Amino acid sequence: MKYLFIALIFSQITFSQVEYPKDYFRSPLDVTLILSGSFAELRTNHFHSGLDIKTQQRTGLNVYAAAEGYVSRIKIQHYGYGKALYVTHPNGYTTVYGHLQAFAPKIEAYLKAKQYEKESYEIELFPTAEELQIMTDEVIAYSGNTGGSGGPHLHFEIRDQQERTINPLLFGLDVKDSKPPTLTSVFAYPKDDKSTINNSNSRLELRFMPGKNNEYKVESIQASGEIGFSIGSHDQLDLAVNKNGLSNIQTFFNGNKKFEMDFFRFSFDESRHINRFIDYEYYKTKRTHLQKLFVEKGNVLSMFKDLDDDGYITVEEGTSSVYKVRLQDFAGNESWITIPITGKKPDSIPSKPENKKNYYVFSDQATTLNDKNVTVSFPANSFYEDTFIDFKVNNDTLYLDKDVIPLQKNVTIQYDISHFKDSEKDRLYIAELLGYKKYPSYLNTRRKENFLTASSNALGSYVLVLDTTKPTIAPVNFQDGKWLSKYRYLTLKITDDLSGIGNYRATINGKWILMEYEYKDNTLTFDFNDNIVTDTKNELKVIVTDNVGNSATFEATFFRK
Repeated sequence: MKYLFIALIFSQITFSQVEYPKDYFRSPLDVTLILSGSFAELRTNHFHSGLDIKTQQRTGLNVYAAAEGYVSRIKIQHYGYGKALYVTHPNGYTTVYGHLQAFAPKIEAYLKAKQYEKESYEIELFPTAEELQIMTDEVIAYSGNTGGSGGPHLHFEIRDQQERTINPLLFGLDVKDSKPPTLTSVFAYPKDDKSTINNSNSRLELRFMPGKNNEYKVESIQASGEIGFSIGSHDQLDLAVNKNGLSNIQTFFNGNKKFEMDFFRFSFDESRHINRFIDYEYYKTKRTHLQKLFVEKGNVLSMFKDLDDDGYITVEEGTSSVYKVRLQDFAGNESWITIPITGKKPDSIPSKPENKKNYYVFSDQATTLNDKNVTVSFPANSFYEDTFIDFKVNNDTLYLDKDVIPLQKNVTIQYDISHFKDSEKDRLYIAELLGYKKYPSYLNTRRKENFLTASSNALGSYVLVLDTTKPTIAPVNFQDGKWLSKYRYLTLKITDDLSGIGNYRATINGKWILMEYEYKDNTLTFDFNDNIVTDTKNELKVIVTDNVGNSATFEATFFRK
């Protein structure tokens, strides 16, 4: 009966997969697929939207079109996906290829013509279906490490016509995985003040022991009222040491299904609700993801299925119950967690410490807070629930509680800077104080007369920063007056210590040239193969401006035959 029960569960999970064609898309690389990132695994503020495919720790591998179609979008940015290509296919799906080093010649030529026309490295293009048609097995790009990549790899996605991203493994791509998911922690949560776990009314970590056949035994608990659970877990694929995400989680209470999380598809506008799915406070303080096996107010993730009482269980006095959790990876490997529960009320419920925070925010109302020269505005539904927060200002430093409460909308921060000198007002910006050392990190700051405004997706500490230092520019592979006839690239290093690089512009003999900015190593690079340089004597001029308007200029002469 146990195996029939498991088979029925598995059939429910795989049922949603049959709609995806298994033999339509080929692998985008001609190497064994080894993943550094799996679909929908937990990332900071979002679920991972595709597969991160390893490229043997190098760049320049051929990237193939997964099927015939046309290039429908090209996006070049310093951060994010870096150089990214989007191919739309006749069956309605779009494949996405990110962190690329370069594009195939016909795409590269199309792109550079537009970049020179607009005089911008960062660009977003939407070619028509006739402009850049692609055949199956055609090389469309070369793998790289551009944008927000932490090392060479290919980011690969498949999206449907509603721009929802779908696990590419559902389309038949093969990744070797023979290992079951690993459990790293288990926590129990009382739903309200009337619920208890082992005589406690707070989150409680439970001890567990690995057993045979990938089964984990959790210590028996005494509980009363409505409670929920969370787990820390990961999956490990063959041929890699990375800790990846799960494919499916289900829970059962006395044999009845209570909760399912199916990580097979999501839309980008819901991805931020990951902060409601995880224990946000625990993640921010311990840097560890706990996945809640219950659904709280405002969490509208579409990956939830078959919810019963939002995943909470009700434990009654004098009962003996069993709570089970099933963890599964995409290959079907699974682990089980068993938690015995005895229904027993405590003699008294411990009282919680008095809340001493100075403001109470109603989640369904817009709220504005003021102190000295700072105004903070929360749109309605910024918080998931009514919340106490701390708010105070001291010497242009804003203390907006700790970043342990998730937001579903950005907060707006405004500073009145009328007390600063006129000469300083254009060089001020709002920064978030990050890390143990409270490093000031630039926020996109707008000025209107005597007010500076920025938005942030998190609570925390913020400060006004005055930046009067201009960026630095230095040549890397050449010197003033040097012959560069045999050079393919011209490279400079640019840095800025405070507000950061805002923009740059480079010309040779007065003509704009395309320079690629790589923020990870602070370099600007020009490719002589762009065929812009035709004179023997050439005057290079580079202007770099930081985010508050401080500018530096570099000029040099070089010769080339």
